[in-house]
Amino acid sequence: QVQLMESGGGSVQAGGSLRLSCAASGYIIRTVCMAWFRQAPGKEREGVATIRSDGATIYADSVKGRFTISEDNAKNTLYLQMNSLKPEDTAMYYCARGLYWSCQAHANEYNYWGQGTQVTVSS
Repeated sequence: QVQLMESGGGSVQAGGSLRLSCAASGYIIRTVCMAWFRQAPGKEREGVATIRSDGATIYADSVKGRFTISEDNAKNTLYLQMNSLKPEDTAMYYCARGLYWSCQAHANEYNYWGQGTQVTVSS
């Protein structure tokens, strides 16, 4: 049974950092596409970062240079290191397992999702 469990969200001031974790069970994350998405109130869910099974990564322009997606294969856990946080990063963050090797940040190409973890950045 595939399960994804996010943790690590919280409230920080602008300029601060957080590291989100996504513990996966029921499969091995390094063999598939994994991604982080976020959704702010009243907005559509958007892709933040993806990591392909060969390690290649894609980032949204809004987070390039500030966020880093990574995996710990021993722990079967996905991470999102978020630095230099801005108020516009405030959202619910979700990890997801992708269907395709191409690993693009299109929500309809992901079939398993975690429950989400809230990130709030104050100015």
